[in-house]
Amino acid sequence: MTEKKKLRSQAWFGAEDLHGFLHRAWMKNQGWPHDVFDGRPVIGICNTWSELTPCNGHFRELAEAVKRGVWEAGGFPLEFPVMSLGETNLRPTSMMFRNLASMDVEESIRANPMDGVVLLMGCDKTTPALLMGAASCDLPTIGLSGGPMLTGRFRGQTLGSGTGLWQMSEDKRAGKMTREDFLAAESCMSRSKGHCMTMGTASTMASMVEALGMGLPGNAAIPAVDARRTTQAHLTGRRIVEMVHEDLKMSKIMTRKAFENAVRTNAAIGGSTNAVVHLIALAARIGVPFTLKDWDDLGSHVSCLVNLQPSGKHLMEDFYYAGGLPAVLKELAENKLLHTDALTVNGGSIGENVKDAPCWNRDVIHTYGKPFKAEAGIVVLRGNLAPNGAVIKPSAGTPSLFKHRGRAVVFEDIEDFYRLIDDEALDIDETCVMVLKNCGPRGYPGMAEVGNMPLPPKILRKGITDMVRISDARMSGTAYGTVALHVSPEAAAGGPLALVKNGDMISLDVAGRSLVLEVDDATLAARRKAWKAPEVPARGYAKLYVEHVLQAEQGADFDFLVGSSGAAVPRDSH
Repeated sequence: MTEKKKLRSQAWFGAEDLHGFLHRAWMKNQGWPHDVFDGRPVIGICNTWSELTPCNGHFRELAEAVKRGVWEAGGFPLEFPVMSLGETNLRPTSMMFRNLASMDVEESIRANPMDGVVLLMGCDKTTPALLMGAASCDLPTIGLSGGPMLTGRFRGQTLGSGTGLWQMSEDKRAGKMTREDFLAAESCMSRSKGHCMTMGTASTMASMVEALGMGLPGNAAIPAVDARRTTQAHLTGRRIVEMVHEDLKMSKIMTRKAFENAVRTNAAIGGSTNAVVHLIALAARIGVPFTLKDWDDLGSHVSCLVNLQPSGKHLMEDFYYAGGLPAVLKELAENKLLHTDALTVNGGSIGENVKDAPCWNRDVIHTYGKPFKAEAGIVVLRGNLAPNGAVIKPSAGTPSLFKHRGRAVVFEDIEDFYRLIDDEALDIDETCVMVLKNCGPRGYPGMAEVGNMPLPPKILRKGITDMVRISDARMSGTAYGTVALHVSPEAAAGGPLALVKNGDMISLDVAGRSLVLEVDDATLAARRKAWKAPEVPARGYAKLYVEHVLQAEQGADFDFLVGSSGAAVPRDSH
């Protein structure tokens, strides 16, 4: 007979001495009976609920459903808050606070009496932040996404969050849409609880949770207001208690095979470029070798199977009804593009989970033999303009621009861009290459989603909707266009991007994986001598961020957070 594993929480609640008395007694002021401390698993429910994070505004309800499942399975659920990262409200950008939130998660888990953790996450950066923080502790952990909003409806047409906004904003700037219509569309786009219903970063990262094996099957696509999302929460609560008894830690699930599965899944769903920096950072936390090169090697030739905005026309509600991510994973498995033996949180392999997954709509989820878009995975570009790499998402771009040479029109920072872009005197046409500097991890700071620069009105009036754009910034997963992003080293770190000037010729070749600044070395050397690094913020978190953030190809994590410290019980100082 195997010896029962001693629970971590018993270091707090199990002793019959001064310390045990203290830990139990103060918890009892909430009305807990004594027997909840008698050795049942304590499950921490990490909640990113906030009224300032609209995507996560329904998480109090989800938490209650998780608790029901935990109690049923014989656990003791305790909910705790962590910093919530609202994509739509946080300034200067939510990405600046991803690492801070991960620290909040990590230290909250390590310092408190938990045996297992449920991560409630939805809005873009809450998912990677929670996974990163929990990975550094490596307790039994399961992810639960909040689910997408229902499909937007505007005057008889579907309207996708983010994607529709970018389109309507361009139409308004070009004089094609009235102010009244623009404002009327707001409530039509966001008509239920949940995160973006396009395949933006929120839906992409929810899909990554499922592809990594960190969420129950179906996690990615169930709409937030569907009763089955609540059921998923209930089952998640049950399962985490079993995971504690099985000692099924994150490190047993998030292996190299899991990350390879996630890269190929991202390509198959037409997922966000933001997944690149998040998964690289997450892998470094759990100790899995995983680089920018892996994204190109593993995913760039994988076909896009999912016809969803911004790459296609449908939305997440349609994706769920069509079969959701299990149907996509089954297609990958049948075409030898999935490590079917990778372990998942339900205790089974990912192959076992999806072998019988049905697809109910082939216009939404295509077969691999007849894909929505061929070879549409994220491509990594290199060249003298991006020595350490840049990324581009072909499924959201214009194929005729994938090989392009044009004159650079340079914006020194985002303020310079906004000052100049609507000026009719700006010397630009549709053949030019728009270049935005100083918007990378250190430059903004925070690497904001400003890489998909809106086109000048005089270009939009011609009916042109895409141009080649290059920056060290990110772009929203809901955005589209032929946009080279995450250029590294960034301009603020003295990368070649900092040296580009108006009139320089730039060549992009997606098939050739190249991004080249056609300026000779002597000229660049002279420009470098004249370049001055931007000032570091004087105090506070911004100073910490700029001094310690890694470059995009390293996941933009803090240098001192890479790696895991484990979940050792802290010394009792009472």
